[in-house]
Amino acid sequence: MMVAISRGLLEQIVALGVAREAEEVCGLLLGQAGTIEAILPAANVAPDPARHFELDPAALIAAHRAARSGGPQVIGHYHSHPSGVAIPSRTDAACASPDDSLWLIVGGGEARLWRAGPDTVVNVIFSEVSLDIR
Repeated sequence: MMVAISRGLLEQIVALGVAREAEEVCGLLLGQAGTIEAILPAANVAPDPARHFELDPAALIAAHRAARSGGPQVIGHYHSHPSGVAIPSRTDAACASPDDSLWLIVGGGEARLWRAGPDTVVNVIFSEVSLDIR
């Protein structure tokens, strides 16, 4: 599977992560199946934003309301790993839902996309998805 994203959007996500290098940044991925069309940066309201992320619930609710009113669909989210690599962490796996949502993770100078799907052994398994950067 491949998901398209513009180079500009990807660069914007990376820049957000670099700007807040000591804390994880996060936000929503908006679009449709196969295409990330926009992002919606959100506050990280986690108690320890240097090691975890938690999307601001108000931003999440507002994005889902907008989608129900004909706006872009929430297809996943992005976050950064300031001192790590762009692969899902144990904390990511523990907090993820096996709902096939997209997880774009930036860290270590790269961005990688993952899909959170159901697994028979643990709650969720992440499968890497190819990015089609346009």
